Amino acid sequence: MPEHKNRKDRTLVYTTVALWAAAVFVFFPSCSQKERNAAAAVKESDSLPDMRTLGVTTLISDSGMIRYKILTDEWLIYSHRNPPFWAFEKGIYLEKFDSLFHVDASIKADTAYYYEPKKLWELRGNVHVQSQRGDKFDTQLLFWDQNREKIYSDRFIRIEQTDKVLTGYGFESNQQMTEYIIFNNTGEFDVEDTTPADTVRNH
Repeated sequence: MPEHKNRKDRTLVYTTVALWAAAVFVFFPSCSQKERNAAAAVKESDSLPDMRTLGVTTLISDSGMIRYKILTDEWLIYSHRNPPFWAFEKGIYLEKFDSLFHVDASIKADTAYYYEPKKLWELRGNVHVQSQRGDKFDTQLLFWDQNREKIYSDRFIRIEQTDKVLTGYGFESNQQMTEYIIFNNTGEFDVEDTTPADTVRNH
């Protein structure tokens, strides 16, 4: 793809962003609202990304302000899927900024998808979040609903605070990761009592 065409496509994408994100992580191209006949054959082109960008480091604006920073090895955009989405299947690192350009939260994951119509992020595999006040969250699946300004998961989660570690199944938080609830709590430990083996478990 010619470089000027690539720049033009990316400019169009950035101007339509309305985020984690977020971000962002935040973070979207529009798609046709026409209904599709369920019985129609799926076109081969519909299964291919409209844009593929490698080695991405970019800042994303929302309402005229820098709100997110994305680093990823590969960024795929599928604007003709139903629903349209962005795919980061080679990993993602995302930072979310507040109005003073302070980092509200940083997020990294093995895989991430962003569904534009719902403004929903889905982060999978070794998901690690760190809040502005230093709390660390580890899980295997995390959703970030920007419309509701909620971050949540129904999987095992480990939260490391300054003085203790909390674990449980199911979790809900605000976007700043400062107010949260753990469901089905399975333990509370002093930080010095935990070991490297106390990592996120797959379930």
